[in-house]
Amino acid sequence: MKLGLKLWSNNTEAYLKDAEKLYSRNIFDYIELYVVPNTLDTIAKWKKLNIPFTLHAPHFIHETNLADPTKEKFNIEIFKQVDEFYNELNAGYTVVHSGIEGNIDETIRQLKIIQPQKMLIENKPFVAPLRDNRICRGATLEEISKVIEEIGCGFCLDVGHAICTANTLKFEPYEFVRQFNELNPTCYHLSDNFIDSELDKHLHFGAGNYDLKRIFGIIDTEKNIAIETNKNSKENLDDFIEDVKYIRNIKGRNTNG
Repeated sequence: MKLGLKLWSNNTEAYLKDAEKLYSRNIFDYIELYVVPNTLDTIAKWKKLNIPFTLHAPHFIHETNLADPTKEKFNIEIFKQVDEFYNELNAGYTVVHSGIEGNIDETIRQLKIIQPQKMLIENKPFVAPLRDNRICRGATLEEISKVIEEIGCGFCLDVGHAICTANTLKFEPYEFVRQFNELNPTCYHLSDNFIDSELDKHLHFGAGNYDLKRIFGIIDTEKNIAIETNKNSKENLDDFIEDVKYIRNIKGRNTNG
């Protein structure tokens, strides 16, 4: 399993030293770095780590919304910063969200202008809990498939997001994950949650009730899997270590039958 540590670009004081130590111990294989707007001054610090990077572009938490035509100019400027991170860190790919409300055609129109480098579109939960339950674009198979086809990009399958959407739309959750997996994802995002939840909670493994063994039987565990569980401490990554141990144990038992 190629496991990714999810960090934000402004986490240099909190987690940078711990990340370097854990990478040297083979706890994880790469960092998926969420690019916080206006943090270009942190690039040099991340670059010194000599760790493989992938990127996650900013989304609605930082007011980036590809589905909103009034945000076009802002979105373009934000993605220029993402490009700087991509080039300086020699990143493997850039994960992108489709936006909130609006429509997927507007998302596609803006993506054709912006052209993120080695872009992977990520599926979303149907509703966005941090924005008064507004609808996320890119939650359904149809919308993700349309972006992939029209942009010619890859796909990042967020397992939890797929399960949340399945619950909203009244599909069987694991079957819905399987259908998304048929789109041949380049990578995955993974955390725990409750199998009947419509809202993504990024729980630590074991704190929810996802059948991880069943999930590992669906996805391609040889591809990158970024762990997107919450971080309890602002000073260390001890909880991340426990999450890694937990899923490696599940995967080991799955492999051994």
